[in-house]
Amino acid sequence: MTPPELGLFLISILTSAAGQFLLKIGALQLGKVNATNFFGHIVGMVTTPAVLAGLCCYGLGAISYILLLTRVNLSVAGPSVAMVYIFSVLIGYFFFRETIPLSRVIGLGLIICGVLLVVWKN
Repeated sequence: MTPPELGLFLISILTSAAGQFLLKIGALQLGKVNATNFFGHIVGMVTTPAVLAGLCCYGLGAISYILLLTRVNLSVAGPSVAMVYIFSVLIGYFFFRETIPLSRVIGLGLIICGVLLVVWKN
């Protein structure tokens, strides 16, 4: 990837990961959904600032991904966005105190190796 392509790739990944973080914050603010509060949660989603900010981040991530697709093959860009999984797990660990079992660490390592193989130029 060229530097501009790498920049679009990083923007797409980081804004998508930020979107997940903000959506999780918003979900925690909303609380657990069940049959009796389902519709209230729908209204709450469109009035919770963290949820709205998370959706905006996803939108920015999608825009940068589309711009990346104008420059890079889908067979490279598509698998490369799997890197957002790495950031999601790290965000879960550092901000929400989620545990990372060994099997997940191994899976994340395989994702990283796979992305490196996909973007590697022969």
